Amino acid sequence: MTSPASAPHHITRRITTLSVAVAIVLIVLKSFALGASGSVSIMASLTDSALDLIASLATFFAVRWAAADPDAEHRYGHGKAEGLASLVQSGIVLASAFFIGFEAIKRMIRPEQVTGGMWAIGVMAVSMAVTGWLIWQQGRAIKQTGSLAVEGDRAHYAADLAANFVVLIGVGSGALLNAPGLDALAGLVVAIWLAWGAIGLLRKSADHLMDGVAPAEERNTVVALVLEDDRISNVHQLRTRKAGQVLMVQMHVDLDGRLSLKDAHDIVAAAERRVMAAFPRVDIIIHADPALNSLSGDADMAAPEPAADATSDLITDAEASAKGPWG
Repeated sequence: MTSPASAPHHITRRITTLSVAVAIVLIVLKSFALGASGSVSIMASLTDSALDLIASLATFFAVRWAAADPDAEHRYGHGKAEGLASLVQSGIVLASAFFIGFEAIKRMIRPEQVTGGMWAIGVMAVSMAVTGWLIWQQGRAIKQTGSLAVEGDRAHYAADLAANFVVLIGVGSGALLNAPGLDALAGLVVAIWLAWGAIGLLRKSADHLMDGVAPAEERNTVVALVLEDDRISNVHQLRTRKAGQVLMVQMHVDLDGRLSLKDAHDIVAAAERRVMAAFPRVDIIIHADPALNSLSGDADMAAPEPAADATSDLITDAEASAKGPWG
């Protein structure tokens, strides 16, 4: 039986295998359509599918690497492999966008007649159906795992679905309306769409690799769970980040300074268990501090700095996105 902690990795393995299989099917279909039509927009879509296969293979191996247990050289595990795979995906898509855009502009200057349009239209319709089904499956996997690598792969195919629709318009215009320039224009639209999606994915991947904070909803949930125990009076110095599907949390909590070491330990351990019950893939460390109002008048006991409010570390997603080089 799959344990709650390992279930996300089982799901990501399955969906990445499916993604590779779909990419291969799409390459075969579009190769046939390109041979039948000579359409530049079909060529653009075929190029994108070939790069999708490379990106899907990168994701295929990345999620397996990310699932590996921590070792002596990687004490925090290998979760960042998902962010790395997503970064590779964005670079591949951006490169394909430049290539497709160049070819489309060249065909706009020197249009070429589209042939075999009905074959190409049929192939693109089938490709859209297969792609749409994969996106639906990936969406379900993301809801269950929160995998950045799968999300990057899904962004790929979501852009492909819209791009394929544009290609369908371009092929139809070139074959049925005898307007090959529209086919080249459709290829250029695909290139712009891909570049836009790649830049967004690049930003998200870079934020993950540079230890951006976890989403505000997750941070607030963690703090609320910790503060369920009335003996914990405050949470401060909260730090969060994501390593693949693993949520990393560090914080300080204020306890009555008169508690024994064992009692303080038990309170902190119980708080950690509450968080782990809500987030099966979490690595949490809680440090206990004596609350300022519980200190005695002993001159040898150094008072800590005044604790911040429990929510002072919980910046919103909007505030977080406004900071840093991407703001």
